[in-house]
Amino acid sequence: MIQKFFLIIGLVLLVSACNNQEPGFSTDISVPVTIEEVKLGSIQEVFTSTGTILSEYESVIQSEASGEYYLQINPRTRKRFKMGDKVFKGDLIIKIEDKEYENNVNIEGAEIDLEISQMEYEKQVALYEKGGVTLREKVNGQKQLVTAEKTYENAKIQLDKLEVRSPFNGVITDLPYFSQGVKINQGLDILQLMSYEQMVLDLMLPESQMLKVFVNQPAFITNYSIPNDTLSGVLKEISPAIDVDSRTFKGRIYVSNKDAKLRPGMFVKTDIVIDKKDSVVVIPKDAILVRSNGKAVFIAANETAREKMIVTGIESNGMVEVLEGLRKEERLIIKGFETLKDRSKVKVLNK
Repeated sequence: MIQKFFLIIGLVLLVSACNNQEPGFSTDISVPVTIEEVKLGSIQEVFTSTGTILSEYESVIQSEASGEYYLQINPRTRKRFKMGDKVFKGDLIIKIEDKEYENNVNIEGAEIDLEISQMEYEKQVALYEKGGVTLREKVNGQKQLVTAEKTYENAKIQLDKLEVRSPFNGVITDLPYFSQGVKINQGLDILQLMSYEQMVLDLMLPESQMLKVFVNQPAFITNYSIPNDTLSGVLKEISPAIDVDSRTFKGRIYVSNKDAKLRPGMFVKTDIVIDKKDSVVVIPKDAILVRSNGKAVFIAANETAREKMIVTGIESNGMVEVLEGLRKEERLIIKGFETLKDRSKVKVLNK
């Protein structure tokens, strides 16, 4: 009986010892983690939208007179102009010939009348100074000169309709084919030009961004077909009116495109920088845990994990600004934190 009593007591002590050792065993296990020193950095808040890029200057030119069609020689290629050619303001691209039209304009006669009127007026001025003519006669001479000047200017305007010149630096995007010397009618589309050096992007921005976007905010433009190539732009115009149906307002971004990486009609993504901060605590978003009472991270302190509640600010490209809760040079646990608890033992793998 006594032996049985001592056996039971021994078993109880053994079970008790095992139970007492279990907590100590679990706390001695070190969880392998990877850390990153908390540093100050820059972060910017962006608003992302999409739209179709357009050229800043675009023109469809029609024939202003009927006559024989002659496509001109490009002085830079020494061949006739064609689609894709670069042109400069003032380049003569197409000439239309109509002898009857030119004769009716009579630019030579208008020029001679102008010369005669100029000489007559100068004569009237000289005579008036000597008392040879009245003021009325001098003024009539001036009137005839002005009339001759306007007649000559109008004749030049009429003749200019026979020449199609580039109104700006750009590229020929459409050049309908006509045989050399064929007669064309007035009002035909004969040339289309676009300028690629600067592009325009119109966006419809949500009402919620009205107080966040401002003129001259930077923007980054990405073409979906070349996602690794980003161009810089500037938000230059903002409409103060909100569309009542879509609850949006219009913004216009100008994009420098000197290398012609963008073409009119391309569908692009734009990121407008609506806020930027420098020298702030920035950490990876993936290192943050969401708790019932807020957001938390773990830091490594003397081989022990310490949980810290944080307050965050701007988020961008997988990074988050920390407003409160972390200090520079603390050792943030960025891997292996998922199963940690406050004061868990950790083994830093990248000391």
